[in-house]
Order: sequence, then structure tokens, then C-alpha cells
Amino acid sequence: MQLEQKEDQAQFKLKNASASIPERQRRGLTWYPVTITAEDIGFGGKVVLELERPASQQGLHLFQVGKNASLFGKVPGHSSVDQPTLNGVITSVRRNKLLLTTTREELPDWVLDGGKLGIDLTFDEVSYREMNQAMLEVMRARGDRLAELRDVLLGARQARFGAPQADDLLYPSPLNDSQLAAVRHVITAEDVAIIHGPPGTGKTTTLVQAIRETVRRERRVLVCAPSNTAVDLLTEKLAERGVKVIRLGNPSRVSDLLLENTLDARVMAHPSFSKMRAMRQTADQYRNTANERASEYVRHFGHEERQQRQMLKEEARQLFLQADDLERFITDDVLDSVQVITCTLVGASHRNLRHLSFETVFIDEAAQALEPGCWIAIAKGQRVVLAGDHHQLPPTVKSEKAAREGLRKTLFEKCIQRQPATARMLTLQYRMHEQIMAFSSQRFYGGQLQAHPNVRHAGLDAFDPGFAPDLPVEFLDTAGFGFTEITIPESRSTANPEEADLLLKRLTQLLEPYDPGQHEHDPLKNPLKKPLTIGVIAPYRAQINCLKDAIEESEALNGLLQQRLLSVGTVDSFQGQERDIIAISLTRSNHLGEIGFLSDIRRMNVGMTRARRKLLLVGDSSTLGAHPFFKDLLAHVERIGGYRTAWEMPELKPA
Repeated sequence: MQLEQKEDQAQFKLKNASASIPERQRRGLTWYPVTITAEDIGFGGKVVLELERPASQQGLHLFQVGKNASLFGKVPGHSSVDQPTLNGVITSVRRNKLLLTTTREELPDWVLDGGKLGIDLTFDEVSYREMNQAMLEVMRARGDRLAELRDVLLGARQARFGAPQADDLLYPSPLNDSQLAAVRHVITAEDVAIIHGPPGTGKTTTLVQAIRETVRRERRVLVCAPSNTAVDLLTEKLAERGVKVIRLGNPSRVSDLLLENTLDARVMAHPSFSKMRAMRQTADQYRNTANERASEYVRHFGHEERQQRQMLKEEARQLFLQADDLERFITDDVLDSVQVITCTLVGASHRNLRHLSFETVFIDEAAQALEPGCWIAIAKGQRVVLAGDHHQLPPTVKSEKAAREGLRKTLFEKCIQRQPATARMLTLQYRMHEQIMAFSSQRFYGGQLQAHPNVRHAGLDAFDPGFAPDLPVEFLDTAGFGFTEITIPESRSTANPEEADLLLKRLTQLLEPYDPGQHEHDPLKNPLKKPLTIGVIAPYRAQINCLKDAIEESEALNGLLQQRLLSVGTVDSFQGQERDIIAISLTRSNHLGEIGFLSDIRRMNVGMTRARRKLLLVGDSSTLGAHPFFKDLLAHVERIGGYRTAWEMPELKPA
């Protein structure tokens, strides 16, 4: 963790601290200048600012929901290093506008004085501090429940399970046999249970059902995930099913159902909230009056005036303290009335949870979570349920040394390898044609996955008879075409423009029989019919840029892009999503057989399993085939008749 923190901080400082404003803008870390286009009071009485940057400055940036940021001002009399700042969290980003939820209930004068403003991303020290504290607590644990859970999760003590009851499940559900087995497994676990959910198998549905069954038996549970998006999704799903749930922290999704289940919203709806707000307003008035009197009598500020001012300040202080006590009472009352509290892993260290303990802690996306983050939540429970899939994306680790020394290996992975009996795998998938599923099933899941009858043979022709019956999996081989990769020195990224063009030509050819106008989604006429969706994936940012540029030149594809029916991105951006057609540009083509991080086969598993009806792979077999995974993939595609060399398709050859 220390290696990771140092590397993360070093990268952040390198990108930000010593750089000029134009340089930070170029790196996507700063917007400057920004204008306050709206001001509002958010949950908890904190000021929310809508900030807009000039349209002329639009471009790539790293601002995203949930990131810490700091508003800064170019204030006369201050040097560049001591400019005043206002900290907050980004709660919305749209093109050239973002929302900053600040940490203040009123804006400082320098924000309002008309000076130029900017906004910087800031380094998040809090997460590292909480993870380090959790690690120390786990390491020191002796003879208590945390020590027992540590030993079970790491394989030093055998996990225990109770006997299943005949009528153990109360809630009726449409779960399949493997999902029901996973829910029963969770209920009978005394220490640890794992729900292993391969792509498309309904892991979230199963997890929500397991949580519902658990709260029927326990007073209150804690539900966590490493990302805000996953926490938001679980909160919404639980609320939809009538579970009394509270979301701690800043939600990244904006929906009425989610917002009404945040802690701030529940506090504001509490019967005592108006009394607390009135106390704070009165305290503000006393404080402002004291300050006004000080400025009024600045030349004749005698003993009596000083006493009056002191009395007003003391009354304000006492009212603020009473209001804080009342807020603590309201918060405890709200948290005491719910069945489920949801938050991120780091959010489990929230001050409002410090005095609470839980019988069960659920952690979703556990195979993408850094182990130290998991311990923050686990320390609050008597048993733990992990859900995820260690054959999909691993956690992001910035320090290669930290990754090599074990930080990339998750607690989920350690437990499932050392305690196989703790896991139940979901085996029926509802997303992919069986041929798209087949290779991943054999390579990663022991051949255990089965395709549900609704998707087993659901190719493009099942979506629209206009499509000719087509192979659900196709590998278009560019070997011998001379499509050599290009390295972009500035970003150390890789592109292959000719391969990008070939992929888009094949995609355009594939879509020729399809008329998007015939499939406009009309919920009144045809609530079940949805338009065809397409995802284009590449492993490198430089190749993504090539693909985007080429799509803009194509009238047909650009039209689909504008309608949001086509999206382009890296594998990471498609995690947890699915599309009818997935087209992957494998990009690498060189004489040395070097494939870089394509060798992280978990990323390929994620990319390929996003496809529902058609998976199109374009790449150079002479480069890729040296790696065992791609050698097996090419052999599999050839066996099912999906292999084609680009030489067989003269209409796609470059001019």
C-alpha cells in the first residue's frame, strides 16, 4: 500500500503540482477559467456550484463523478502557491459543465468578488489513510472475531457452514437452480461465502436476493463495493424491492429513487430537521450581528460593546453545539430504522458508522477491490459475503512494483483458491449466443456455463430477419496485409490505423441490411423491442482515437454514434455492460510477437463476453498466435468455422 500511495502521489504531483495552468489543462487535470452558472443548496446544507468552462477549451479531461476537486481563485496579493481554495466532490459532469458539491455551507468572499476562477483535481489522501489503518487493525487482531475472519479468508482456518433448512427461503423469486444454491449457501455460511458470477449469469440479482433473505434473519447489514456506480446500482435494486436502505456518501447516478434513499435526504425528511435548521439559522444571525457590531464600533469599541459581542458569539456557539447534537440524534435515528446501509469500501469508515457493528457485511465487485479496502468493511462484521468474478477485470494498481509484490491479487482470489468450499458459481447465463460463450466457458469456467434457451441461438437474424444467418463469432485475420502497429511516443500508446479502417469497413458491411428507423424504441407500440446496440473496443487509447476519427468520416456509423447506439472505448469502459454487436480491434502487429497488456487475458474475457449476438475480432494472427491464449482462441474460432482471412474479402482490401 505504501508503494502504491507513493506512486499514485508521485504521478499526481508530476501531472499537477509544478505544472502551469495551461499545462494542467492540457493534461486534463484543470479547467480554467470557469464561471459559476448556478448556485444551489444540496443535501446537508452544503453549497453546490455549477461550473462551466469556455466551449473553445473542450477536450479530453480526467474529471469524473466522485473525484475530489478544488476551486481556486486568482486573488490579488496572493502568490501562485498560496491562492485560496474551496474543496469539494464532483457530483455531475456534462461536456463543458460540472457540479461541485462543496464542503462549506456558505461561499467565501473571494469566490464572489468577480476574480477569475479555476478548478483542479486534488489527491485523495483519505482513502490511503483509512486502508492503512484497516491493515494495521487486521495485523494486530488476536483472539477476536476479526482475527478469525482473517484466518478463514486467508486459508489458515476452515470455513464453517450450518445445516440448510427445508423451508429456508421465504421470498418467492424467479432465480434459477444455481442462483438459489448460491443464496442458500450465503444463508448457511457462518464465516465466509462467495458468489462467483461469470458474465451474464445474474450476479447482482442473486446478491440482492441474498441480502433480502439475510435482513429477514438479521436486524441490519452493511453492503459495500469499491465503486460508487456499483453501490448506486445495489441501492436502487434493493429500494425497488421494498428494502429499507440508506446510501452513505456521494451517489454518482442521479435518479429520484436513489436520491431519496441517501442519508442526507432522510435526515432532511426527519421530523426534527426543521428545528435543527432553525437553530443553525439563529446561530448564524447571532454570529453575523456580533461581526457587524464589531465593524460598526471599530473606533469606539468599549468594554460594554465587547461584552455584548462576546455574549452574542457565545450564544451562537451554544446553538451550533446543540444543533450538532440534534443532527447526531437525527442521523442515529435514521440509521437505526433501516435494514441495509450501502457505501463504498472506504465509505465504511464514515464517522456515522464508527459506533455500529453488523452481523453480515456484503462486498460486491470484490474481485476488483484492493484487499486493504475490503478490510475496512470486514472489520465491522461477524461474517462476510463476497461477490464477483476473478476472471474479469482486476483492480487498478498504479505501481508496477506493488502489483508484482501482491497488491493486484485480491482477497476474493485468495479465498476462492485457498477455500474452494466457500464459493458457489452461477452457471446459467442470459446474455450471449452459445458460440460467443463457448470459448470463455472452457478457458475460464471449466466448461460449466450454459446458455439460457432465450439466448442460446439468438444471433443477428433472430433480432431482425433482414440480417442473413451469420456466424456469431468471427475472427478477421490481417496477417500478411502489412498493417504494422505505430507507437505514439508521447503517450507510450499503440495504434494501427489500417486495422481500424478494416474493422469499420467490415462493421459497415455487416450493418447494411439493418435500418435503425424500423427499430426505434416506442414503449407504447412495442415495449419489448429495443434498437440494435454496437460496441467497438480497442486495448489502446491511441487506437480508440483512430477509430473515433474514422467513425466521424462514416455517415452511417457516425449517425449511430450520435444516436448513442454505437459506443467506442477500452475494455474497462465496457465492464458490466453488454451490446448486441461487439467489434474488437486487437491492434498489435509486429515481427517480434509482442502483444503488451493484451497478455492480460482477463481483459480479453471481459471484452469478448460483452457481446450478445455477434462478436467480431480483427487482428494479426502471426503476432497474436505466439501467445498460448490467442493460439487457443484462433484454434477455437477455426473449429467453429468463424475464421476468415482478410484476403478472402477483396471488397475490404485497402485501396
